[in-house]
Amino acid sequence: MSTISSPTGHQLPEEAIGVLSADGFIDPTESAKAFVDDATAIDHERVAEMYRLMANTRRIDEEGVNLQRQGQLVLWTPSLGQEAAQAGAVTALQDRDWIFPTYREHVMARGRGIPDENVFDFFRGAVHAGWKPSDYNMQPYTVVLAAQVPHAVGYGWGIAQQQRGWTDARRAEEGRVAVACFGDGASTEGDIHEAMVFAASFDTPVVFFIQNNYWAISTPFEVQSKVPLFKRAKGYGFEGFAVDGNDPIATAAVMDHAVDHARRGGGPVLVEAHTYRMGAHTTADDPTKYRTSEEESQYAQSDPMVRTEQYLRRRFDYTDAFFDEIAAESEQLAVNLREKIVDAPDTISLREKFDLVYAEEHALVDAQAVAFDRWMEDEDAS
Repeated sequence: MSTISSPTGHQLPEEAIGVLSADGFIDPTESAKAFVDDATAIDHERVAEMYRLMANTRRIDEEGVNLQRQGQLVLWTPSLGQEAAQAGAVTALQDRDWIFPTYREHVMARGRGIPDENVFDFFRGAVHAGWKPSDYNMQPYTVVLAAQVPHAVGYGWGIAQQQRGWTDARRAEEGRVAVACFGDGASTEGDIHEAMVFAASFDTPVVFFIQNNYWAISTPFEVQSKVPLFKRAKGYGFEGFAVDGNDPIATAAVMDHAVDHARRGGGPVLVEAHTYRMGAHTTADDPTKYRTSEEESQYAQSDPMVRTEQYLRRRFDYTDAFFDEIAAESEQLAVNLREKIVDAPDTISLREKFDLVYAEEHALVDAQAVAFDRWMEDEDAS
């Protein structure tokens, strides 16, 4: 696989689109020429919004690890290092668009206005889903690998049916898009292939958004695929792009293009955002067992938070006052969250959860519920 070094030393496919240097200067890759103008035209308000989303989420992410270690969460999935990819993606969408996430889209959830405690209730096992999807046009997190991608395509197919016969002008003004989020590990699942075949066959308005963080738990990317994932799009008959996912303005520009293309009826698009999972896969994982400290140090140079801060300072003259304000805001969010989560009661009992597995009665689940009731009776009697 041919690669290039990004301005931060991050290894990218030679076709990857990147715009920012590590210290906040415009330093485009060869493949970025068509996107440089759009990327640099992104105004400071949007870049500042992306930074705020990234900074707030990183602090909440840190609190997630702390709370899990203290027994307040069953599990936590850190998004450390992947913030820019998600910030660029979520700010490319309209409120009417739909997001179908995996279990690590914390920046996107925040961008949609989902309260932190709703996300954390999911990881406490205290709720069935976490939030009502129609309130935020974002499906609940999906733990079953790749299952959300056919869902996104199916929803996109419904959008296409609804918008059949619309003019280009109406599509641009009212059209909707579904974004299917998944990682490099999920890209090896059969559901992905089936979803892309269907999306291509019926020109569904779907953007396949891959966050390639180079590790599917302990399996490195080079074992998962011999070619960059964006190249798969050509085989299905639609556009595919690779972008430096640690570069927020490059990711935003590429996602702007992809979303606009899908919205106007051009069919699906695949965007592979090359980023890096700086932390563990989950709090049940120990990355020191399968990757080196040297590798982690190399990729730490491409920390998206640092690049975004430097860009705001150099390009738009943002000062310490702004960054201090965001830091204080982030800290207060963490304090507020901790107060709501520590020793909070479950909103749904374990017994009630048996009734939420399927929409209709299921013999196997019913039998398990009966066994649970007997076990609880024995516990109460002892």
